[in-house]
Amino acid sequence: MDIIGFLKSQFICHLLICYIFIVSGLIINFIQLFTLVLWPINKQLFRKINCRLAYCISSQMVMLLEWWSGTDCTLYTDPESYHKYGKESAIVILNHNYEIDFLCGWNFCERFGVLGSSKVLAKKELSYVPIIGWMWYFLEIVFCKRKWEEDRKTVMQSLLNLRDYPEKFWFLIHCEGTRFTEQKHQISMQVAEAKGLPKLKYHLLPRTKGFAVTVQSLRNVVSAVYDSTLNFRNNENPTLLGVLNGKKYHADLYVRRIPLEEVPEDEQECSKWLHKLYQEKDAFQEEYYRTGAYPATPIVPPRRPWTLLNWLFWALLLLYPLFQLLINMVSSGSSLTLASFAFVIIVASVGVRWMIGVTEINKGSTYGNNDNKQKQM
Repeated sequence: MDIIGFLKSQFICHLLICYIFIVSGLIINFIQLFTLVLWPINKQLFRKINCRLAYCISSQMVMLLEWWSGTDCTLYTDPESYHKYGKESAIVILNHNYEIDFLCGWNFCERFGVLGSSKVLAKKELSYVPIIGWMWYFLEIVFCKRKWEEDRKTVMQSLLNLRDYPEKFWFLIHCEGTRFTEQKHQISMQVAEAKGLPKLKYHLLPRTKGFAVTVQSLRNVVSAVYDSTLNFRNNENPTLLGVLNGKKYHADLYVRRIPLEEVPEDEQECSKWLHKLYQEKDAFQEEYYRTGAYPATPIVPPRRPWTLLNWLFWALLLLYPLFQLLINMVSSGSSLTLASFAFVIIVASVGVRWMIGVTEINKGSTYGNNDNKQKQM
């Protein structure tokens, strides 16, 4: 292992990266709180400012993938569609198979300049989580409780609120609702058989109601649906811990641009359309596993420097006072001070491991398991 690779794998480096992310994130959340005074005065200015503030947080995660890990991301798409990316608002359908697929989705947004304004459909509990969750609150992210009877009205209202959004935005949605596992897939295909739906080999059944409401609410605002299918070469199984350790992965992302006019307005017809789309996604997965490529032109979008520059700014701003504090603590020689510092390090290490554990597949949501079982009862 080379010296840089060795340093990237060291826990002290991980701790410093997390320190920068956490402290800068809390500072930005605090600034976002003060922007609330702008909402009744100039809502659009509030939104534009919060897009930039949100970018300062989310771009640090993308920096880990692009610059720290050095992961290669190849985009397979139609060259005519490629020139429209970043110049229009869109609904982005992502498959949900990997621990870092959300990070690759953000990387896709970053390459085309819409990371700061990107939206997601997220569970309500995340809105209470410091840094990312609070950032999403100020970005007007659409939150749901995963109980459609309660969610329909609130989700639709949140989406309608985005109709006058001043920035181009991509609305990222995992229609499967939860990350793919063999257990969830087995249950999902039992539901497909019970409902007379075609079975899928590489995806869970899509949840059509949320997608239909999204299309209805954002029609004439977004221009297209970007059907996106992510895979990694050489049977790589990427993890956030691997990215943090500086491990390089090789991602292939297939994106089809589908004009929104081609998506039916009627909810039942929209549901049929989405099921057909997932059958096509399954076929694309089959072809990728067989040939190692997608049926489109491979393009590597240029990597922009802003994620790295943003991280370097916060690193220079926050590391100096940290090192100054550590020097003062060590020079004081106080046993209580040193013990307190050791305690903080232990707590921080546990916190870092917990944050990484949240993304791990085997510790993921049981939503797909429980919900599908209930449907069969």
